[in-house]
Amino acid sequence: MSSAQFDQLMVTYEAVDAALDKADALPTDALSHNERLSLVAHRQRWARRLPAGEHHLLNELAHASPDELGGGLARVLADRLRIYRRDAKRRIEESADLGARRALTGEPLAPKLEDTAAGQRAGLIGAEHVKIIRAFFAQLPCWIDEATRADAESKLAEIAVNYRPDELQGFADWYANNVLNPDGDFTDNYRARKRGISIGPQGRDGMSRLSGWVDPELRAGLDAMLAKWAAPGMCNPGDDMPTIEGESAPEAIDGDYRSAAQRNHDAVNAMVRSTLMSGELGSHQGLPVTITATVALKDLAAKAGKARTGGGSWLPVTTLIRMAAHAYNYLLIFDEANRCELYKGRTTRLATPEQRLVLYATERGCTRPNCDVPPYWCQAHHADKDWAAGGQTNIDELTLACGPDNRLVKEGGWRTRKRKDHTTEWIPPSQLDHGQRRTNTYFHPERMLRDDEDEDDST
Repeated sequence: MSSAQFDQLMVTYEAVDAALDKADALPTDALSHNERLSLVAHRQRWARRLPAGEHHLLNELAHASPDELGGGLARVLADRLRIYRRDAKRRIEESADLGARRALTGEPLAPKLEDTAAGQRAGLIGAEHVKIIRAFFAQLPCWIDEATRADAESKLAEIAVNYRPDELQGFADWYANNVLNPDGDFTDNYRARKRGISIGPQGRDGMSRLSGWVDPELRAGLDAMLAKWAAPGMCNPGDDMPTIEGESAPEAIDGDYRSAAQRNHDAVNAMVRSTLMSGELGSHQGLPVTITATVALKDLAAKAGKARTGGGSWLPVTTLIRMAAHAYNYLLIFDEANRCELYKGRTTRLATPEQRLVLYATERGCTRPNCDVPPYWCQAHHADKDWAAGGQTNIDELTLACGPDNRLVKEGGWRTRKRKDHTTEWIPPSQLDHGQRRTNTYFHPERMLRDDEDEDDST
């Protein structure tokens, strides 16, 4: 798009801003309740229309390469708009279904969900309606033909225009189960698409919500495993010696006051612990597959505080001490660096296990601004000078970067460097520089209290 076109669009967008400012400033104290409801309904139409205007923009951005955008679109959008990455991904996916498209030969195509898109542009179909309609087609068996799908979409859009989301959901469930797929003949491909387990973010209490769908094979395996290890008296962390082999003693069963859900949890925990201790998982990123945790020495001595794991989660120190009692420990205390292990110079390109453990403790995750990838999924990266250009594998020249971000660092692309305070700075190419932060505070929230981003401490 030319600069003149962009300037013209910005004039129009700013006029909309001004009109909204004027509408918000108008007095409403003399209105009747019915008139107030009418204004709320009008504003709801505005809110429903706004997403429709961005669909074509996101569809065009979806064709850009990560190098052109400075990363994947979902991440760039989340950072630029300061929204959750899952919301950015949802908006991109909705745009693919509701925005205008082009064929490979260039001719324009109607949106995939044409009637739903029309209702949204008119301000008659909202975000929850769109979510239900998209979920309807995501769960529809693949053998439903295109003509039947188009007819179903037209019916759902018509219902969405006239009914609440919960009423639309009821119709969608009835239509799928009684009209389109009364026999419930779901295929293996359908189940393969739907399968998935998600672990939610860790709450302030340390707990994480588990959700998802398991396929019949995993369900059968879980049923067999839980029948044994989730039985009353089995794998009970409240017992001095939890039972994991043989049968539970009668007194263990009688003293087991856990719910069925709690017994399931403890059984899965015992299964994970057994697998980790088996030693059969090999290595990952140069370290044995095990739980890696970093804790301050004063907290360890006081048996208080929290330890941070290589997966980005945290553990109470008391839990860490209990876990260490039945683990193969690899204890390193970093005070004065051991040059033999932490400073390898040009003798090796790959970081040593000791260096990775230090990076786990100091970097806590990928160092590119706003990235939330924890250490387990990061690569050791030469920050100031790439290995091929003569960089050295020394601990004060290494940092952590996830795979996609690591690949952005190249000639003409992003650059990285170590600052005097040992934080890693990511410098964007000029065409992608919009004044964004250059260091990552995601894993170091304490750094948000200081504002030193403008300081140039290069040497």
